[in-house]
Amino acid sequence: MKNLFLRIAFLASFSLVTSCSNEYVFTLEHQKQVSFNATIPISLKEKENKPVQKVQFFVNGKEIPSEGASIELQTKDLGVGKHQISTLIFYSEKTKKENSYFEVLANKAPIIYDYKIINEYPHDKKAYTQGLEYHNGFLYETTGHRGESTLRKVAIKTGKVLQKIALDKRYFGEGMTIFNNKIFWLTWQAKKGFVYDLATFKQEKEFTYNNSKEGWGLTHNETALIKSDGSHKIWYLDPETLKEKKSIQVYTNKYAVKDLNELEMINGKIYANKYQQNAIVIIDPDTGIVEGIANLKSLKKEMEKTQRLVNQDEVLNGIAYDSENNRMFITGKNWGTLFEIKLIKKQ
Repeated sequence: MKNLFLRIAFLASFSLVTSCSNEYVFTLEHQKQVSFNATIPISLKEKENKPVQKVQFFVNGKEIPSEGASIELQTKDLGVGKHQISTLIFYSEKTKKENSYFEVLANKAPIIYDYKIINEYPHDKKAYTQGLEYHNGFLYETTGHRGESTLRKVAIKTGKVLQKIALDKRYFGEGMTIFNNKIFWLTWQAKKGFVYDLATFKQEKEFTYNNSKEGWGLTHNETALIKSDGSHKIWYLDPETLKEKKSIQVYTNKYAVKDLNELEMINGKIYANKYQQNAIVIIDPDTGIVEGIANLKSLKKEMEKTQRLVNQDEVLNGIAYDSENNRMFITGKNWGTLFEIKLIKKQ
C-alpha cells in the first residue's frame, strides 16, 4: 500500500511539472516611473523563450504599431500621469492579455510664487464661495451648501449683490464659468450641471457628467469648458453637447496633485485652487504639468485679522481674472474680503 501511495504521488508531481512546462508565462518589462519628454522602452518577455506568433500593444486603449515584442514610447505624446499598457498575445493557437502601468512625472520642479496685495474689497461673509469669474466689470459668483446655493452678480468695489437666484434645495452648488453669454454651473455630487442666460439668469437646460466623478471647479478656453472633479484629473467638455471629450492628469515632478477645486484660465494656463491647502497650482493645459505653485497661506491669516473663521473648510476658494487690466481677484469660503493680488516669483 505504501508503494502505491508513493507511485501516485510521483505521477501527480510529474504531471504537475509537465503541465507547468507547457504553460506560457509572460511579463511586461519597463520602467515604473519616467520623466516627461523621455523615451520609455517596453518589451514583452516569455519566461522560457517559447515562440510567440504576434503581439499587439495598446496604451490607454489605443493600439501602438509594433514589430516584434517591443515598442518605444515618447512620453511627450502622452502627458504626465499614470498610463496603462495592454498587450494581446497570439501563441499556439491561443490568445492572452497582459496589463501593466507606468507613471510619467514632470521633468522639472514647479516655480514657487509669493504674492503682493494690491487692493482689498468687501465680500459677503455668508457666501460659501464655489465659483468666481470676472465679466464686463462685474464679478459672477456661485455659492454652495444644500438649501443655500446661489448664483450672483456682484459689484466689485462694494461687494453688493446686484442679481441673484437660488439653486433647487436638492443640489449643492459648485463652480461656474461664463461662455458665449451663457452661465454654466456645476453641482457637487448629483452628476448634473445647469445652463443659464447671462443677462436674465433664466435656466435654459441641464446636463449630466459622464466619466468625471463630481463637479468642483469650472473655467473655459476658446473651444471647451474645463472642469475639475476633486481628483488629480481635469476634464474638457464640448460647450454645445456638454459631453466630456478628454481629460488630463495633473502632476509635479514628484506626485499627482489631487483636490483640484475652483479653476480660472489666465494667459493660457489653468490656475486651480488646491482644496484646504490655501494654495494655487498653475497647470499647463496640454500636458498636465504643474508649472507653478502660489503659497497663499498667509493671505488667509491676513483676512483673519478682521474676521474669525469657525469652520475648517472656510478656505481659499475663488479665482477671477480681468484680462484687460491684468487684475487677479482672490477670495474664500465665507471670507469677508475680496483680495486683488499680484503673484511674484519667490527668490
